[in-house]
Amino acid sequence: MTREKLKWGILGCAGIAKRAMIPGLHLSELNEAAAIASRDLDNAKRTAEELNIPTAYGSYEELLADPSIDVVYIPLPNHLHREWAIRAAEAGKHILCEKPLALTAKEAAEMEEAAAKAGVLLSEAFMYRYHPRYDMIKKLIDDGEIGEVRGIRSAFTFNNAGHKENVRYRKEWGGGSIYDVGCYPINAARLLLGKEPEAVTVQALFSPEHDHVDMMASGLVEFSDNVSLTFDCGMWAAFRNPLEVLGADGIIEVPSAFVTGEPGSGNFFVSAKGGRREVEVPHVNAYTAQADHLSRAILGESELQFGGADAVNNMKVIDACLQSAQDRARIRL
Repeated sequence: MTREKLKWGILGCAGIAKRAMIPGLHLSELNEAAAIASRDLDNAKRTAEELNIPTAYGSYEELLADPSIDVVYIPLPNHLHREWAIRAAEAGKHILCEKPLALTAKEAAEMEEAAAKAGVLLSEAFMYRYHPRYDMIKKLIDDGEIGEVRGIRSAFTFNNAGHKENVRYRKEWGGGSIYDVGCYPINAARLLLGKEPEAVTVQALFSPEHDHVDMMASGLVEFSDNVSLTFDCGMWAAFRNPLEVLGADGIIEVPSAFVTGEPGSGNFFVSAKGGRREVEVPHVNAYTAQADHLSRAILGESELQFGGADAVNNMKVIDACLQSAQDRARIRL
């Protein structure tokens, strides 16, 4: 028998929803993109028709009132995450909210509390970590393949600076490169090391042309045992998204650490024991895997690996990075 799929509602017609998350849901055997809402009903209808979504709503409230919707995906601008995640929780919907979960750790904690009170699951949409290679990389580290970890280096940059109307360049809306892409290296280091940072130091380029958001940032994130993440992120630089784990006896190199759209893009390299080898990884749609993981947790088939508490901890690091960049100071967590 074919199991009944969980029905997802999408709040807003953001690009990430249209080009990535909704196509990922269409590939899922557990989930269905059942409804989409916009404050512009015509926009919702166009998007629904383009992406084969059965129902379109002209307000977010209407979608949340739909009793058939099980899960809500929130790809709204960052400053709207808190409000609509809490409203979704109060409506009894499980929630997948785009990164960063909120504007501050305090907001994220309020969202986590609302979800817990309503008895629903809340997860932050870092799709990369559901790709099977991160379990493979973590196992290599844990098995001592490259010896003791000495440090992690990562970056995520792209150039969209000419599109000044973009929501990423609205300071009050949670714009800036640390929020948008710096969150990925930070999250990945926490994931691979399995612990929380102790201090951060960040230098950033704040652009008057872009509402004074950080268009480029470079940082040092300190963990215990004298291990650190060095990272940079930017929205006014050439595209790249590598990650490297340096060990005492070897190196793991991930050329495309967060973007895996093409077959082979998930492969990584291990240099250890006198040789360098490419590790081939099955091509997986990370957005589908992300949705499926949340749905299995909703259905009680597995534990949710990354819930609200993890998102709050990630926001604490982002808060510290932004403070460090503003104050030009080392910030202890």
